[in-house]
Amino acid sequence: MTAELVRGQNHLLPHTRLEIRVSAGEPVMAGATLGDQDGRVHGVEWVAHPGAPALPGLEVSRQAAAEHRLAVDLDALPAAVHRVTLLLALPVGVGGPDRFGALPAPFVAVTGLDGTGVAQYTITGLDSESAVAALELYRRQGAWKVRAVGQGYAGGLTAMLADQGLSQAAELAGTIHEAVAHGMNRAVAAPPPRTAEGDRVRRGAPLAASGVGAPADATAPPTPPVPGPSLPSTGPVQRPEQVPSDAPPQPAVSGGPVDYTHPRRRPAAPPSPPPAAPPGRPAAPVAGDASGWTMDERLYNQVWGMFEDLARTTAAYRSAVDFAESRMDQELDRVLSDPRSRIGTAGDEARAAARAKFEELTARAREALDRDLAQLTAESQVVEPALPPAFAGWDNPAWHAYRVPTEAPMALRLGDLRLPESPELRIPMLMRLPLQRGLWVDSGRSGSQAAAGTDDAELRRLAMDTAVSLAARLVAVHPVGEYTVHAVDPAGTAAASLAPLTDTGVLAGPVATGAGGVAAVLGRLTERVDLVQMAVRGGAADALPPGLDQSEQLLIVNDFPHGFDDRTVNQLRYLADEGPAVGVHLLMIADREDAGAYGPVLDPLWRALLRVTPVPDDHLADPWVGHAWTYEPPRVPEGSDILRHVLSQIVAARTNWRR
Repeated sequence: MTAELVRGQNHLLPHTRLEIRVSAGEPVMAGATLGDQDGRVHGVEWVAHPGAPALPGLEVSRQAAAEHRLAVDLDALPAAVHRVTLLLALPVGVGGPDRFGALPAPFVAVTGLDGTGVAQYTITGLDSESAVAALELYRRQGAWKVRAVGQGYAGGLTAMLADQGLSQAAELAGTIHEAVAHGMNRAVAAPPPRTAEGDRVRRGAPLAASGVGAPADATAPPTPPVPGPSLPSTGPVQRPEQVPSDAPPQPAVSGGPVDYTHPRRRPAAPPSPPPAAPPGRPAAPVAGDASGWTMDERLYNQVWGMFEDLARTTAAYRSAVDFAESRMDQELDRVLSDPRSRIGTAGDEARAAARAKFEELTARAREALDRDLAQLTAESQVVEPALPPAFAGWDNPAWHAYRVPTEAPMALRLGDLRLPESPELRIPMLMRLPLQRGLWVDSGRSGSQAAAGTDDAELRRLAMDTAVSLAARLVAVHPVGEYTVHAVDPAGTAAASLAPLTDTGVLAGPVATGAGGVAAVLGRLTERVDLVQMAVRGGAADALPPGLDQSEQLLIVNDFPHGFDDRTVNQLRYLADEGPAVGVHLLMIADREDAGAYGPVLDPLWRALLRVTPVPDDHLADPWVGHAWTYEPPRVPEGSDILRHVLSQIVAARTNWRR
């Protein structure tokens, strides 16, 4: 039976190989320190954190997330270690809550590798604290115990690390926050909130994620628990960065569910459920079977539900395989540790039996995964053709029937996401509008195999083509006159890629070239941000100059930092930080290494932008378990003229609108 601990209470640990699970409701950093008999941390090498996640006997997550799983092997800890303290801290400078009192009470649980609960603790009573020592595993008289701590620190990570005797507390805290910010910069957008019933509406048979890979016997691998509204289950800790969070703004007053409906949507009655499926068979998938007042909202929620389902069923599969490998290793260790079975037929039979059990467990896990993937694939085949242009790929017939919209959509498709276990199943990557952060198309070596096989010139051309595709989608999904696009190309190297925008006349003016063109465009947009900010803060929006373009502004910047000086670099940073709040957005095409001469001064700029790549790259992660998702940019089909067709309709509608 799992022990429910209160602050200060301890409990004997029956195993030395453990997993610590954390649920916090919002992204938090999870780390751990190693202490001696007095609990003192001897140096930075005794701290596991996102920038250095692995120590002997201990591994933590590389990213901030609402859910964590930390692996602990007490037998593998150095002999001088007598205490392991679990640390939680809120990320700094990423726009989230700055105190634990604004979050649901964090929940931590200690389990065995087979998922058996050992102890759990809900950390209550936190208010202004931004860091907390959650619990500790400590050694007494040869036995290991767990104690609920719950000690919060209003001074954050620095105060907490200093309290454990670390002399370099401030320096290490800065390093940790930098690693966390870097990880969150790669995170995919958080999904919409749960419905009042605690889950999205799905009329088909639910996925088997709660039992993926679970054999019928007592040696079943751990499976993610059935989630509640604020405690989604997670899989094993992964290595990559995390997927970008662009969740819509939260209301200022708490106490009720967040309303994510579009402010200009006209309510409509929810659809009636389809006929029930025959007993024992899953219901046929239906496009728009999620909650929402309009079809767009239902499809948006359904796509995010599919993304979540794929993340969790894959996490359950990986967890099952990890368990099977751990079980086989333990059985082989027992065989090798017994001299009587180390050699001879008995040893061979024991090793063969261990491997056979491993293959049986992994085969069961794969069978369950394949069943879930088949269901998700069937749902994707129904949903994809039903998507509106804002959610659809360029190859979707919806674009051929395109008409300039009369209202902005709730989200925009930025590309596709997939996992290695199911390379053919692609989930649309939807980002809420208006954009909460700018976009950065990385024209450098992203580290993927696709980038390694592409020369520099081709990679830069693909990056510019990707940026033009994204810009076209942004302007196409907004009503006439509500989106204005500018372009800066200092060296004039992107003329061919920009041709669809320049030839159709979508741009607000000629492409700015040279240092003078860069300075002029940035100066105008910086002045616009200043004017709108002053008007908003002074409550005098009607006092804006009559000639000021009040539409959303998108600035395409090619080949940064070529053509930029210190002044224009600072203006660009200002637009990245302050622009989105007043409708000015950046779409940069740049290689970070080219800007290396500026050093860390540009780190805030990169963190303020969502990085996408012109070739497939596994740099994004989901907000639940941190899988490495492969991002694929929005490609226009080879030989298709759909991009110019859509842009021409936009210009024609704009001409009629101005008459």
